[in-house]
Amino acid sequence: MKIIISIIVLLSLAGCQMVKNETRQKNQTYSFYVGTYTNKESQGIYKYLLMKDGSLKQIGLVAISENPAFLAMSTDKKFLLAVNEIDREGVGTVESFLITDDSLALISRRSSGGAHPCFITVNERGFVLAANYTGGNVGLLRLDNNGELGPLLDVQIHSGSGVDKNQQTPHAHSAWFEPFDNSIICVDKGTNELWFSQLDTSLQKLIPSDPQTLKMEPEAGPRHLVIHPNGRWIYVLNELNNTVTLVQKSDDGNYIKDESFSTLPIGFTESSICADIKISSDGKFVYASNRGHNSIAIFEVNANNGFLNLVGHQPSLGDAPRNISLSPDENFLVAANRHSNNLVSFKRDKITGLLEMVDKIEAPMPACLVF
Repeated sequence: MKIIISIIVLLSLAGCQMVKNETRQKNQTYSFYVGTYTNKESQGIYKYLLMKDGSLKQIGLVAISENPAFLAMSTDKKFLLAVNEIDREGVGTVESFLITDDSLALISRRSSGGAHPCFITVNERGFVLAANYTGGNVGLLRLDNNGELGPLLDVQIHSGSGVDKNQQTPHAHSAWFEPFDNSIICVDKGTNELWFSQLDTSLQKLIPSDPQTLKMEPEAGPRHLVIHPNGRWIYVLNELNNTVTLVQKSDDGNYIKDESFSTLPIGFTESSICADIKISSDGKFVYASNRGHNSIAIFEVNANNGFLNLVGHQPSLGDAPRNISLSPDENFLVAANRHSNNLVSFKRDKITGLLEMVDKIEAPMPACLVF
């Protein structure tokens, strides 16, 4: 009898602890940073809070920076990286900042390797990729343990063009580290291709893969991508033809283009282009933003083949949702509407994937947000 009572007590305590942990996760307040375009009233990078109920609060300007249009957080959450989407004698710059309570302290600024860098990411070993839009290339740098960016290590130069008027020259739009190896995927809207390479960590170079590229559908205009948690399904967001293309990665490392899925409602014929894409950590839902239709397309992932089923559209409640981000607990999604100068938070149903508006707040020309 004593053994049974002891087991009941232990189970009760464990259950209480689980409830406490779940409550703590649900009641978390998160800070996040917003990168902007500074050709009008914005001055740089701003800090906001996502409160436990999904409401938004502005802390204010935390770093003066020129066109910090895309941001990335180091994996240890100590440093913030930003691109400066500019063209100074053919190059833009990237910056690193030390994160303090309510400010960012500039540590370093380096060349991105090309003009108008529009994307930046960093992996757990500190390697940094910067995609240069008008430069048509991708720069490789490294962030040290003190948050300082070293000099440019390598540049992957793209060549080619597409058939759309916006594809006359290469336009590298994003670059991604794959999760399980040293493979890198660069997305080029101008050449209408994915570019593949391997990161040689000893040489600190980008080594072209064979084959090096994968063509998207004509006039697709690939922009961003997300990788499913299984590492085999890659969802490529195509800006110009408003689709998401499933790319399968085979066991031998080959990439195979599969089906494409429209981000727009059937019958919609007005002008619209895609901007951003996110996937839930459980791999069940994909979200893509439409500029023009001004919505967030919600897709459910078929667990058997990776195909997408359109669940619905959530209005972004602003003009031109350039960037969307899931909160760390994934209970909320926040959209940055560039042309209407606002951020909107949505409560996310983890079972259905659907979104429900919670709050809206002003933000000057928001281009990117990162938790």
